[in-house]
Amino acid sequence: MSSPCPPHAPERPLVAVIGPTGSGKSALALAIAEEFDGEIVNCDSLQVYRHFDIGTAKLPPGGRRGIPHHLIDIVNPDELFTAGAYARMARVVLDQISTRSLLPVVVGGTGFYLRALLDGLFEGPVRDQRLRDRLVGREQRRPGSLHRLLTRFDRTAAQKIHPHDLPKVTRALEVCLLSRRPVSELFRSGRNSLRGFRTLKIGLMPDRDQLYEHLDERCREMFAGGLMEEVRLILRLGFPETCKPFESHGYKQGLQLLHGELTPSEALNYAQRNTRRYAKRQITWFRRETGVVWIKQFGEDPQAREMAFSTIRSFFTSPLQNTSERF
Repeated sequence: MSSPCPPHAPERPLVAVIGPTGSGKSALALAIAEEFDGEIVNCDSLQVYRHFDIGTAKLPPGGRRGIPHHLIDIVNPDELFTAGAYARMARVVLDQISTRSLLPVVVGGTGFYLRALLDGLFEGPVRDQRLRDRLVGREQRRPGSLHRLLTRFDRTAAQKIHPHDLPKVTRALEVCLLSRRPVSELFRSGRNSLRGFRTLKIGLMPDRDQLYEHLDERCREMFAGGLMEEVRLILRLGFPETCKPFESHGYKQGLQLLHGELTPSEALNYAQRNTRRYAKRQITWFRRETGVVWIKQFGEDPQAREMAFSTIRSFFTSPLQNTSERF
């Protein structure tokens, strides 16, 4: 899964724009790509799915200013797509962009995808659907039991995974049970990091209260801007409600609204609340990321743009130390 790199070849530059949802990553990445002759590489686990546009805040083609965007709309909603698959595809795309002497600009809020791309993943056992079904059934009968079980098998892994992140908890347990080894031990022994690139990570971390206000407003705009029509369209296309992207904030409430389980105001309130909670988890994740240059403004802010440009120019002329900086 590693990028091919001839011995002693110079490392090529790579810029990653990270941060919580709603922090303005797409706007900043576009500005960087325009200024430094770059192309965008998506690092959002929902924007890879076709048809899920409004609720994922996917930038429409008309708003991309002619800059190529990669790894958006690449799989159908009912298809399995993993972090490992993302890393393999993204590494090919990075090589292709660099071969054209352009700057790859990776942008997105899925920290696990970014880690898979840069640090690599271990080659764990393949999915066992029967085992997964049993684990999911256990969790439904006794909420929280899977995370408690993971703590027994692998305390290190359990401490790193949020108890409510059921997909990651389930996968970690699956690996433990199938391999009969702690997943954290396997992860340490089998990672295959990206080679041939020198990475600058720029993180956006605006004031949390302002971020939450922005997210609440964005949820209102999504429902007012056709989210329910999009949900109905996806269902008419034949994709079942069990598709993974339907589990995400906004779409889940859209389905509940469609079935009469929530009123419009309740659907909006729950979507807003869950989106804020998701942003909080992202902030926690990214704060553990090393070597990030943090900017405390939204990506649309001209000051954030100038700070990012200055950092990138310095990055081009001298290696970035593996320490976090803040503006």
